[in-house]
Amino acid sequence: MQVSIESSKGLERQVKVSVPAEKIDSEVLQRLQKATKTVNIKGFRKGKVPLKVVQQQYGKAVRQEVLGEVINSSFYEAIKQEDLKPVGQPKIEEVDDKAGQDLEYKATFEVYPEVKLADLAKVSIARPVADINSEDLEKMIEVLRNQQASFDSTENPAADGDKVNIDFVGTLRGKKEFPGGSAEGHELVLGSNSMIPGFEEGLVGVSAGDETLLKLKFPKDYHAEELKGKTVSFAVTVNAVEAKTLPALDDDFFAMYGVEAGGEEKFREDVEANMQRELNNAIRTKVKNRIMDQLYKLNKVEVPEALVANEIIQLKKQMIQQFGGGQDFDLNMLPDDMFKDKAKRRASLGVIVSEVVNVESLSPDEDQVRARIDEIASTYEQPSEVVDYYYSKPELLSSVEAVVLEDQVTELVLSKAKVKEEKLSYEDAVKPDPEAEA
Repeated sequence: MQVSIESSKGLERQVKVSVPAEKIDSEVLQRLQKATKTVNIKGFRKGKVPLKVVQQQYGKAVRQEVLGEVINSSFYEAIKQEDLKPVGQPKIEEVDDKAGQDLEYKATFEVYPEVKLADLAKVSIARPVADINSEDLEKMIEVLRNQQASFDSTENPAADGDKVNIDFVGTLRGKKEFPGGSAEGHELVLGSNSMIPGFEEGLVGVSAGDETLLKLKFPKDYHAEELKGKTVSFAVTVNAVEAKTLPALDDDFFAMYGVEAGGEEKFREDVEANMQRELNNAIRTKVKNRIMDQLYKLNKVEVPEALVANEIIQLKKQMIQQFGGGQDFDLNMLPDDMFKDKAKRRASLGVIVSEVVNVESLSPDEDQVRARIDEIASTYEQPSEVVDYYYSKPELLSSVEAVVLEDQVTELVLSKAKVKEEKLSYEDAVKPDPEAEA
């Protein structure tokens, strides 16, 4: 087998491969000879079909089958011989195949870039530190009570937190209605911040049967281009007002959150434990993301387009899932440019992290993998069944191992980086950091 390599643009490589004719011809002949013993052809007894007849009937199909296998095996033999690391599947072209002549073809593909890691001692991050105080706990309990709140019709003026049923018509400059600016029978909880600034505040104090005119301004960063920063009017009719009633802290309420015994003390213990788990996860995520930001800034790598394309697909799928789209949603309806910068960043970090793993000879720590699975399982009613399920599904186990490996990379970088503590409140600690720019 003869192999020649040409560098194209960037990380693209072209490999020309020549495979001796006898390798293909002999394999085709062997398969046809074997077929004479098994094929059924009208006019011949099974096992007595002449080779020439089998060749006439199946020769072309068998040769195509052999060609596919030979091209696949010879390509991977060639890249191994030349010590190349391909990304994705090669594009096979210029296939020259004639019986009795050497097979020749060209394979075009990208390779993984060579990465020279920056000194990890150059990494500098702030590690969040936070505690849960009694005020944080009380706020969380109020959040849980609000989740279970009931609403009852009232003749009293609407207060913050109450629910109103309204009809409204939005107009630009008091004349032209704009798309999405009108509704009938719309239910709105005041203080939910589901409408533009000023809308909900303008309905505090209204009663059923009232009509009011709200003159407001859309935010400059509003998603609809034609409404950004525009002054509008909303003519609102209030159909009904419902006052919010919070549930009492009693056994019925505690049972909604899985506390069947132990009363308020056990309920508070469980809430605080969940808050602590959320805090730990949030801090861990912040630290990891900040480490990744630093690795991305310090290590500039040329990233294969195939990896970027794959990340674009994954980001599209995430968006569709986030907005409740089905599996039959056409990914091509979402433009690639919308995701390209983020995809490039993710692909680059994948290459960088892989290089750290290789250089440091890291592998997923089994104890950490089990601890992470136990943590996931603890949120279910039957934790042991969840653990068994994860270990029975290779794809799920691999996903946990990948996360653990990233955690190990994070810990490794932390051990060499300049780290300072950043004191945060519970609320600030659980909020995600602003997304880093690509």
